[in-house]
Amino acid sequence: MTADRPRIRPQDLLSVTAHPSGDAVVLAAAGELDLLSASVLDDAIATALAGAPALLVIDLSEASFLASIGITTLVEARRNAGPGTRVRVVAPEGGVVHRTLGLTGLHDALAVATTRAAALAG
Repeated sequence: MTADRPRIRPQDLLSVTAHPSGDAVVLAAAGELDLLSASVLDDAIATALAGAPALLVIDLSEASFLASIGITTLVEARRNAGPGTRVRVVAPEGGVVHRTLGLTGLHDALAVATTRAAALAG
């Protein structure tokens, strides 16, 4: 990397916005979820879980890539949620995230829903 070339920051690859929805928190992630950017989602999850919501929905509808570290982040979110917090992941059918989670066999473990509405309802 040359000195005149700007460095890529994690938040340049992935943005996460939190949306309260009743007793739930929805984290909407957009971009690439990889080794460099996973900390952005991890920090958002930690902040959301600190409030002990009844439901945490991680909406990956706008995620264009999911690396193994992203999968680890999702599994850890479920593990770190308190006993009163359910965790669901949104991955639209036919998308890269849905396929990746299907290949790993994690659809059931991560309570994958294909829409945000379905995740909030279930």
